[in-house]
Amino acid sequence: MTDADAIVLAGGRASRMGGVDKPGIVIGGRSMLEAALGAVRDCGEVVVVGPPRPELDARIKQVREVPPGSGPVAAIGTGLAALGPEPAPWIVVLAADMPFLTHDTVRGLLLRAAESTAEAVFAIDASGRPQYLVGVWRRTALTAALAGLDALVNQPMKAIIPTETALVELPGTTDCDTEEEVRRARESVDNDARLDLTEARNRVAGTLTPLIAYDAAFADVPGAALAEPVVAAGALPRFDVSAMDGYAVCGDGPWRLRRDIGFAGGARPLGLLPGEAVRIATGAHVPDGTTSVLRDEFAVVTGDDLARRPGTPIRGDVRRSGEDLRVGDRVAPAGTRVTAALRSAAASVEVTTGSVRGPVRARIVMTGDEIRSTGPLQAGQTRDSIGPVLPDLLTGCGVRVVDRVHLRDTAHSFDDMLTATTGLDLLVVVGATGGGAADQLRTALARIGARIVVPRLALRPGGSTVVAELSDGPTVLGLPGNPFAAIAVLLALTPAIVAARTAAAPPRTVLGPLHNAAEIAAPVTRITPARYAPGGGWIGDPNIRTAHLGGLVDRDGLVIVGPSAEDGDLVEFLPLPS
Repeated sequence: MTDADAIVLAGGRASRMGGVDKPGIVIGGRSMLEAALGAVRDCGEVVVVGPPRPELDARIKQVREVPPGSGPVAAIGTGLAALGPEPAPWIVVLAADMPFLTHDTVRGLLLRAAESTAEAVFAIDASGRPQYLVGVWRRTALTAALAGLDALVNQPMKAIIPTETALVELPGTTDCDTEEEVRRARESVDNDARLDLTEARNRVAGTLTPLIAYDAAFADVPGAALAEPVVAAGALPRFDVSAMDGYAVCGDGPWRLRRDIGFAGGARPLGLLPGEAVRIATGAHVPDGTTSVLRDEFAVVTGDDLARRPGTPIRGDVRRSGEDLRVGDRVAPAGTRVTAALRSAAASVEVTTGSVRGPVRARIVMTGDEIRSTGPLQAGQTRDSIGPVLPDLLTGCGVRVVDRVHLRDTAHSFDDMLTATTGLDLLVVVGATGGGAADQLRTALARIGARIVVPRLALRPGGSTVVAELSDGPTVLGLPGNPFAAIAVLLALTPAIVAARTAAAPPRTVLGPLHNAAEIAAPVTRITPARYAPGGGWIGDPNIRTAHLGGLVDRDGLVIVGPSAEDGDLVEFLPLPS
């Protein structure tokens, strides 16, 4: 389309949406400005009229109408004047408020213009309404129409529409002038992009980048995962030890007791001769010559004489050196979580350090001007009931919380937060993930080129959740601002995120029967509080107030209930950290 240049209108006040940057609103993973620029990608020169946008390609000219916000006619005039000295014969004019514009939209306009004698060709939407800001003009006609006005400021588009026009119905010409229209546009693309919880976890596992491995003392990194297997540096047991409290004996007995010190922690007696025995405690190094250990409950002691109680079984009760692990044997495979059990098992074979990934270091980001964490509430404010409990919940998921911050509701409040991530692996953002025009998190993620891993969830509540990966490494978990939805999704997704970032084994799923599943099941998967049922399984809450966490009081966890579930069906259970 080198015979056409393009003017993209990306300014305006967006007064019906509270003055937000309308072209920057993200729908379907791209901003409306990106949609317009993609539609004119084959044009010769492209001019964007609006506020400066440093992120745009240097080949795109950027200008601003004077005064700013003086209407589309003034913006078109400014854009036309910014084109080169030899502009193309056709001028494409697009407003950056249509999320579904495509390359084919512009191609359709130009094909119709080439077949017509009209001075301009405009798209009409599905309702038959002309969209005068989705059109192709003959350059001479546009120049003449603008020159015929005494002034361009605050002129309506009808003031320059030529007499000879053509209209063509094309897809992608639905504009978004209100928050409700933005919400409907997002729903139209997000319904196809919503992932069920299993698919979302699989996407997380297969997409997120594992953290870099490093050497650390296991005691310092709870929540991390092994990057390499742990192998025994010493035998377990290190030497032959008694498995029971009793007597180390040599031969079949009866035996003569020696009074040497033989308890664990004491001096080891000299080797036993046939017919000799010595007192010994569990874990003590058995003397040389020991053939077995006679348990206390099997022993009969008379003075210095020791005999086996009649009718008792003959057992060895000696743990031989290397019986459990020999030097070089594997204690735990790569991907094993660093837990108290792992630390103990490794220490028992003389291993206290190793190569690990993690733990995942997180920042909690609370959003909303109306949220107040401390101090008395003012008019219109509400208490932060989520932020104070998130550190405990995240710790239970193996995350190390670094700090907690609060962002204001402004157009670019997330920009610094998404770039100042040194020392962080995870950003847990509460709020700003919904479908309104002021959904600043998704817009900011698109602005910095974040990779969207989970666009939304097919889950109630919690559908507005987003998971993304930033170019410099951190994962973003965007949670709904609704308190119960935020906690529910955090418990459902965070273990999968931690496993992916630390290259750990996927978390095991806890399944059991839900006795009242039919009361809870809906067309979409639901997540709701539950308590243990007598005899096993769970009983879920059919109804839950999601604006607070009161529904979790005296509950044992959450259940994930699929569509059309019936009583007694197996469902996933998420235990609540104590």
